[in-house]
Amino acid sequence: MQTLRDFRPAKGFFVGLDSDGCVFDSMEIKHKECFTPMFIKHWRLQAASKYARRVWEFANLYSKTRGMNRFPVCVRSLRLLGGWPEAAKRGIQIPDLAPLQAFIDSGLPPSNDGLEQFRAQSPHPLLDRTMRWSLAVNDAIKDIVFGVPPFPKVRETLDTIVASADLAIVSGTPGEALGREWEENRIAHYPQLIAGQELGKKVEHLRVMAGGDRYASGRKLMVGDAPGDRRAAQATGCLFYPINPGREEESWDRLCAEALGRFFDGTYAGAYQNERIAEFEALLPERPPWEL
Repeated sequence: MQTLRDFRPAKGFFVGLDSDGCVFDSMEIKHKECFTPMFIKHWRLQAASKYARRVWEFANLYSKTRGMNRFPVCVRSLRLLGGWPEAAKRGIQIPDLAPLQAFIDSGLPPSNDGLEQFRAQSPHPLLDRTMRWSLAVNDAIKDIVFGVPPFPKVRETLDTIVASADLAIVSGTPGEALGREWEENRIAHYPQLIAGQELGKKVEHLRVMAGGDRYASGRKLMVGDAPGDRRAAQATGCLFYPINPGREEESWDRLCAEALGRFFDGTYAGAYQNERIAEFEALLPERPPWEL
């Protein structure tokens, strides 16, 4: 937490910004080409691979759990798959997920380092498998995901933000991957801090960096593409602006041309924010289509 506590307000406004799927169009390639193959491989879902693929993509890209940390969303995906009768007929075995759920509930950072700490205290074969899966995902991302630029209008928007506000990256992605992507695109000089999963959950990032009396009410904004970003903003007294999945370019255009101006002049909260959130939530269902 000390890294977060060392964040020092320099301006009267704060903007927290998610990265994957928000700044970079990286969610699709990471989940479809990296997470999904390793999900099928390490959880031994080959016999039901087409169902496993649909479950992972629904849970991570096209539903209200979009953007969730990899460990709880792995549990959600395995449970969804286990409850799909057509997938169960393929003979797959969903293990007892209680040890992994215990790690998720432990309060340790939801990262490989946190898992390693928990595994040392409470060793279990399921946690060993989880670690192999998570490390394999990281290796696949490092091997496959590069050359993904920011969405159009990101650079112009960052210029506008840092002219009047303190900027921090608030992400559930491993810090190494975040740093690599921001450096690769030569935009790492914009944020004062890049906070990844090793520094805790997004709500902790926002609470420590922007909580208390560090910034006045209405002068804190979280920009993200997932319901977890909205919940973290709400829990910490931040306003929320969504980058709508599938409509990212339009969202960045509006943020740059309209929403930031409202944020800085104090007219963002209320009806305008409510309209943005309603549009966003309508895009992400709760239940999967195979259950309807």
